[in-house]
Formats: sequence, C-alpha cells, structure tokens
Amino acid sequence: MADRLLFPPTTFADICQRGWDAPDFVYVSGDAYVDHPSFGAAVIVRTLEAAGYHVAVLAQPNWKNTNDFKRFGRPNYGFLVSSGVIDSMVNHYTAAKRRRSSDVYTPGGRAARRPDRAVNVYCRLIREAYGDIPIAIGGVEASLRRFAHYDYWDDAVRPSILVDSGADLLMFGMGERTILVTADWMSRGAPAWECAKMRGVCFLSPAAMRGSREIPSYEDCVKSKKKYGEAFLVQYNEQDPIRGHAISQRHGDSYVVQTVPDMPLSREELDHSYTLPYQRTWHPDYDALGGVPAIEEVQFSIAHTRGCFGSCSFCAITFLQGRIVTTRSHESVIDEAKAITQMPNFKGYIHDVGGPTANFRRAACDKQLKVGTCAGRQCLFPKPCPNMVVDHTDYIKLLREVRALPKVKKVFVRSGLRYDYIMADKSDAFLRELCQYHVSGQLKVAPEHVSPKVLAVMGKPGRDVYDAFCEKYKRINQELGKEQYLVPYLISSHPGSDLSAAIELAEYLRDINHQPEQVQDFYPTPGTLSTCMFYTGFDPRTGKPVYIPRSPEEKAMQRALLQFRRPQNFDLVRKALRQAHREDLIGTGRECLVPPEGVKTAHEYAQIRRERKEREERREMRESRAPKSSARSDTHPAAKSRTASAYGKNNAKPTSRPAQRNRSAQKTGGVNRKPR
Repeated sequence: MADRLLFPPTTFADICQRGWDAPDFVYVSGDAYVDHPSFGAAVIVRTLEAAGYHVAVLAQPNWKNTNDFKRFGRPNYGFLVSSGVIDSMVNHYTAAKRRRSSDVYTPGGRAARRPDRAVNVYCRLIREAYGDIPIAIGGVEASLRRFAHYDYWDDAVRPSILVDSGADLLMFGMGERTILVTADWMSRGAPAWECAKMRGVCFLSPAAMRGSREIPSYEDCVKSKKKYGEAFLVQYNEQDPIRGHAISQRHGDSYVVQTVPDMPLSREELDHSYTLPYQRTWHPDYDALGGVPAIEEVQFSIAHTRGCFGSCSFCAITFLQGRIVTTRSHESVIDEAKAITQMPNFKGYIHDVGGPTANFRRAACDKQLKVGTCAGRQCLFPKPCPNMVVDHTDYIKLLREVRALPKVKKVFVRSGLRYDYIMADKSDAFLRELCQYHVSGQLKVAPEHVSPKVLAVMGKPGRDVYDAFCEKYKRINQELGKEQYLVPYLISSHPGSDLSAAIELAEYLRDINHQPEQVQDFYPTPGTLSTCMFYTGFDPRTGKPVYIPRSPEEKAMQRALLQFRRPQNFDLVRKALRQAHREDLIGTGRECLVPPEGVKTAHEYAQIRRERKEREERREMRESRAPKSSARSDTHPAAKSRTASAYGKNNAKPTSRPAQRNRSAQKTGGVNRKPR
C-alpha cells in the first residue's frame, strides 16, 4: 500500500497527522481522487500545495446529508467545487438519455456515486452546513455552463451555473494560474468587485461590466432561439485571451460577468506544473475496492501539448483550453517518461505522447501569439489558412527522444491526429515515422462523416482530403512492408445529417468493407457550436437553417445505417431506405445494404449472396468461352428478359461497377476512391 502521507489528506485523521487545526481549502470532487496530471483535481490541489496552502480533498461525498461536508470542520478560506473530469450528466447518461451502468472515475467502476448536476448539489449542501462561506466552482461542468445554456437532459435553457449553484466565483479553462489568484482573493476575504481585475473567472454583479460585450439576457434566450444564437456567437468569438472582451449577461436583477480568458501558460509554467509530486495512481483509500479504472488509459501516457486550433463544431476545447497551442519542453517530457519507466508495473510501453491534437506542436501561426486567433475564421476549414505554419519536425524529434530511452520498448501515439494538417505538410517524414514506429496495427482517425453538407456543418475537411490521406497511408505502409489498418471514427445524427447523408455514409462503409463496432451518436453537450445548432435549428454564424435529426426513431435509423450488416438492424435500415426512396439498396445485389424481408440472419443472407455470386461467375465463364459470333448480345430482348428474371425485382444486374472492389477491412488504408 502506498504511503498516505504522499497524497493529499482525505480524512480528519490525515489532517491531524499533519498537525493542521483546519485546512485552508476543502476541494470537493465528484470523482475519486487520482493523483495524476491528467486529472484536474490533482493539478489544482498540487498547485495550491506548492504555493503553501493546506488543502484537504473531499472526493465523492454522500450528498444525502451534510455529514461528509463537515468532515474536516470549517476550512480557513473556503470550498473549491468540481463535478469531476466530465459533466456529471454526461457521466450518468448516454446520448439516448439512458442511465449508464458504470463509472470509470469511481472505485471499482461503480455507478451512482455522485448526484446529477453535482456542482449545484454540492454547493447547496455546503451552504446548508456553513452558510455564507466562500465557494469557488470550476472544472468542465462549471466552465461549459457559465452562461445561459441549452440543457439536453431538461430539453430547456438553464441559467448560468453560477446562479444555479449559489457559488461566489466561477473559474473557467485551465486553472493553474487562475486558482492561485482565486486563492489569494478568498484568503483575504476581498470584495467581489476585485474579481473584475482577474482573468478567467465569472462573478455576479449588479450591473454590466464597463467595456464588456453585453449579450441577450437569460430571459431573452429562453423566449427566443434567435437571441440564444446571438448570445452564443458572441461567447464563441470572444474566447481569446488577446483580442477577446469581457462578456455580461443579465439574469433577473443581476449580471453574470465573464472576464477575459486567461493567457495560456508559458512553456516554463507548463513544465513546472508537471514537476509537482504526482504519485500517478489512485489514493490508497481505494485499494480494497480495486482502484479507479480511469487511470488505466493515462497511467503510462504523456501530454505534451494544450489547446487546439482545429475548431470542430462538436468540440468544447475552444471554451476550455482555447485555440492557441502551447507545448512542454523536450526536457520536461523526457523527465516524465523517465519517471514512468521507473514505475513497478511499467512493461516498456508508453501508451501515448499526445494531447487534444497530438500533432499540434506549435501555434497555428506567429500572428496568433501577437494579436490572437482570427474571429469568424478557422485555421483548417474550409481550407488550411495560407498563414498557417505546418511543421512536424519538433514532434518527430520529441518522439525519437522518448523511444530512445532505456526500458522503453515502444512509444504509441493514440491521441487524435489531424490528418488534414498531415496532408498540408509538404514532407512525408512524420507520417512515415508514425507508421514505422508509433502505430500498434491500427491507427484511429476521425473523418466523422463523408457527406459534404454534414462535414461543412462539423467544420471538418472534405472527403477528398481523407481519401488522399488513406492513399498516402497505404503507400507508406506498403513501402515499409507493414500491414496496418485505418479505423475511422464516425458520428451519427449530427446536425446537418438527414437520411440521405446517413445512407451516403453507409454506402461508403460498404465500399471499404468496414463496420464500426461502436457508433457514437451526436451528444448535445453544453459549450459547443453543434449543440447551439441542435437547439436553435440554424448555424449562428450564418443564420442559415440546419437540418436536425431529433426523433428517437430517426436517430435509431441513422445509427442502424452505420451498422447495416447486423441482422437486428435489418428492419430499421429497410425502413430508412424506403423513407429516403432508396429501395435500390434493398436486395441481394452487390450494391445492396440489406436483404429483402424474409431474411432473418446474417448466415442466411451470406448464403444467398454466395449463391448469387456463384451464379454470376458461372454465367461470366460461359460468356467468356462462347464464340463472339454466336454470343447473344445482352441488348437482345430475350437476353434482357432472362437477366431481369435471374436477378429478381430490385436486384437488376448492375450496369457498371469497379473492376475489383477492395473488400478488406480498409487494410493499409485501401478504399474505393470513386466518390459516390
């Protein structure tokens, strides 16, 4: 068992052992405590400790009463509250609003160890226990709900979580610098107006902040989707630490004020954060329960970068880490890798050297560091910006240094890679190095969709870019003599995706002979552009309407289309195809997605297709052997009649098809290149 003194205190006995009368702060978390830099609670607690504060951790308290919240007594300065690594509602419910049966952030993977809307519940209990003691909230749930926001689970617009929770201050984004300013403010008992001088916080004010951008009120957002879209667009465009402005939004008789986002940490500050004494494992309290499953994904992984300029519509990184990329020094990454190799359960494999986007190792352009990111423009969509600096040289060097360390057998890259950024690089050096040393047989990439209209809404590159990447990946693997696969990550039912778009994606999967084992339905979580579109039905940037698949039945059909080979999906797929007037894809032909009614099992369907294929091969063999002079032309009426009869209704012989369709599981990136 690990030494408890190496971890932050979690019991009253722990603080007594340290000789404290009371902690300065109590950090309340919806997650079990894992002392690893991938977990926000550990970063905040260790940062405060390094600044000399005494911090106790109250992880996953019982929310049925106030007893756990009184465990350490009244803290000297106040409470810090977070729901955990992810929003508590996302933690509890699937995209279909079904209750999840497990929780990887809880000891033993058990579910239901935190309440719904955990930040609100925890703050209410703290108020019940200690009255007006200062409370600061932070983390993903607080950051993404800082203004009036659409809540998918209520299917309604909710007020700012600062109003809902009754907290005094909200910290958003990456918090190492903000937490120290906040701790100083709380320790001095300073007045609320001082918050206006701080970056990266939200507070309540009786009036709009001078010089701020005032957006439509909470009440207006509830009444009008147009006003909601206007409010979101201002929030989206002002999340920049250099050119951004403060934002004010009225809620009843007061205003929620967001100050300008904090600047990204400098390389030196980021390096320092990773030198803090993390134990890289769960707290000993959880040993008897089997530990915390979430550590398995990150225990032997290294984050070398923060921020992302990809700006995907369905991603909330803009509101959390921002669009300006910052990175750690090589020395910092190497030191962490060396520490990993000394862990007793290390087997020689570094699971990842990545981040939000693994192959972003610098800001998109030098201009970003001087005047900020461009408002209303994206770095990679619809085409890469000509000012963008595309360079993988430093990342290649970093990976080489890590894999050269003693005890390291293999270094993988499992974080997301922007393939459009790879394709914008004039050199193949990175992709070649990646294929040769850092892929474990399968490389997961995220085209998300293939329909142009859906990709445009997502802010993702066109299919032609992905196809070109597949070709290059295939070629390089062939040159290296490696048999490696591409596994595409796809989203169903995203705004903009109607049945015709879903069918287009299904046909693409048919052509590359790939069936996803899992399908991710679009999940309208707070803080994303896609969620704004889902709620309002239009793109707030253009005002143009966007198709939204809302009904559970249509979502189920779109999901089934991505897994059309599964017999349990046959009925739904047939229904979708008929609604879209694509009955030509029902049958036993090569182009068909599902068999006609009456075929119930995959084995039966496969047998029918085999028999059909054998008939075709025998017919083609007979025709190839027959003398040309005696061969009957297929244009002859009798031949036409026989052909139609042989193939059956809705199964007419294809008039054209590729000479040979690649039926591998996208082996070495091989796909049918002809767009449908």
